[in-house]
Amino acid sequence: MFLKAAINGGRSYEENAAVPITPAEIAAASVAAVAAGADIVHAHARTADGGQTIHPDDIARMIEAIRAEEATTIVGTTTGLWTCSGHVERMHLLESWRDDLLPDFASVAFCEEGAAEAAELVIDRGMVLESAVWSMDDVPALLAASTLHQNVRILIEPEDEDIDVAIAHAREMSRVIREAGVTAPILYHGYDQTAWPLVLAALEDGVQTRVGFEDMLVLDDGSVAPDNVAMVKLARQLESTFLTQIVTN
Repeated sequence: MFLKAAINGGRSYEENAAVPITPAEIAAASVAAVAAGADIVHAHARTADGGQTIHPDDIARMIEAIRAEEATTIVGTTTGLWTCSGHVERMHLLESWRDDLLPDFASVAFCEEGAAEAAELVIDRGMVLESAVWSMDDVPALLAASTLHQNVRILIEPEDEDIDVAIAHAREMSRVIREAGVTAPILYHGYDQTAWPLVLAALEDGVQTRVGFEDMLVLDDGSVAPDNVAMVKLARQLESTFLTQIVTN
């Protein structure tokens, strides 16, 4: 199973003191997550007061810290509109990211204004693209994008709070995307109460998944997650258990 560690998102110290926010914390958490079994890392750069940002200075500081900690770590970040004033500013900021301190990949959410243009810019800047859909309403825009077949993966992120509904919607989006001829890997992930159930659904469906503080604050038994490493290790344990059950059955 291909496993991404989404190590911080917009979470705060108040939610869990182990959430990495400073460049040094993000770098240490990124390297530790990969050492624990994650394949790649997704991290959100943060401002001095903890806000999410895609400002070139903050992106550069984060990437520089990770590279200094472990140069081989594969790391990506968001291009979400919630990090800036809107699409026009997003494009300006993305164009201003330093050539020598670019993330390896960047995510574009197709629920947002200007997603197709942002996706084109990610590729033009030399980064790897992954595109996200949050509901069936986003799928037509994804399928119409000029970058559709240039994605390294498609992220399916149902926003439904009901677990069964979220899983059903993830599978429906996956079906429609596959029927449209998309061959890129698909990744499921949820949020809070749907996070671990979607990890299990990903195992059942043979798709990629992700864990980490961006998606969940607890382990699958409801206990508080001490860090990203514990979540990565648990995901690998769930994978091992799932594969064992397949063999024994």
